[in-house]
Amino acid sequence: MSRPYEVMQSPPQVLAAPPPATATRHRTRRALGLAAAVLALAAVAALSLLLGARPLSLTEAWHGLTDPASGAYTVVHDMRLPRTVLGLLAGAALGLAGALAQALTRNPIAEPGLLGINAGASAAVVTCITFFGVQSLTGYVWFAFLGAGAVSCLVYLVGGGRGATPVRLALAGAAINAALFSYVSAAELLQTSALDRMRFWTVGSLADASMSTVVRVLPFIAAGTFLALRLARPLNALALGDDSATALGARPVATRVASMIAVTLLAGAATAACGPIAFVGLMVPHLVRSLTGPDLRWMLPYTIVLSPVVLLGSDILGRVVARPGEMLVGVVTAVVGGPVFLFFLLRRKVAAA
Repeated sequence: MSRPYEVMQSPPQVLAAPPPATATRHRTRRALGLAAAVLALAAVAALSLLLGARPLSLTEAWHGLTDPASGAYTVVHDMRLPRTVLGLLAGAALGLAGALAQALTRNPIAEPGLLGINAGASAAVVTCITFFGVQSLTGYVWFAFLGAGAVSCLVYLVGGGRGATPVRLALAGAAINAALFSYVSAAELLQTSALDRMRFWTVGSLADASMSTVVRVLPFIAAGTFLALRLARPLNALALGDDSATALGARPVATRVASMIAVTLLAGAATAACGPIAFVGLMVPHLVRSLTGPDLRWMLPYTIVLSPVVLLGSDILGRVVARPGEMLVGVVTAVVGGPVFLFFLLRRKVAAA
């Protein structure tokens, strides 16, 4: 007797995990790349101490750091060292904030400015100049940081509060960003003194860096960095969607709130100290993603190291090309970052074709 006809179905396709040897090679390659990035950061920091309107030798720079009687002490210890340290902190903060903003909104062209943080800081600074007569950078810092924090809370509430989604957060940030920059422009036109004092801050600069400013922003950047690194795994899960993230043990609402807090701490502190420097938070995460892939557990450490390389490198370039004067770092990052970012976009378009 013949057997009944059976319909054979092919077994479901299961994506196998990479072999242990391949995973080990990937980890080793990423670790070596991170070590190379740290060496590049050390080299750029050293160049930041050596180069400027008056180039210094290694011996002069060392005596300038250690010997108060040295002729280079004022140049190195009082000017270039604070500038370098602030560049390291602000670069890492801007890059981390950009990576978090892109992960939070699931938007590859997001940066802190998309969430209204730069506009909030700028509006607070122009307000304190116009209505309160604040004229020093140390006075700007607290107003800028409070403005960034207030606008972040407003964006979160307008974006839906506990029901916020990536799209609603981005739309709320874009709308509030446009409104606040309109206010900034109006205040500058009505108060020419505010325009004169705001023009350098709004471009972005490290030229007025001081150790007092570094001390003021360091706790906020340290707290934001710690929180950002703790959010790497939850944000990786959130990229799969809220349902999948919940199934994996992540809490989408808490993750979004914590991410907004981290972005505010990082971008708010950096913007308060240096002004709204463009393209670092947008460009560096794209560069890092091409090196490490989308895994934030590797992206964020790479970003912490490579973002100061870009910011300090731009600052050094601005000092060298315009010697004996200098070009503000915000101008250099915009001039260099625009073409570089277009290159990444065109390369991705060609790869997708």
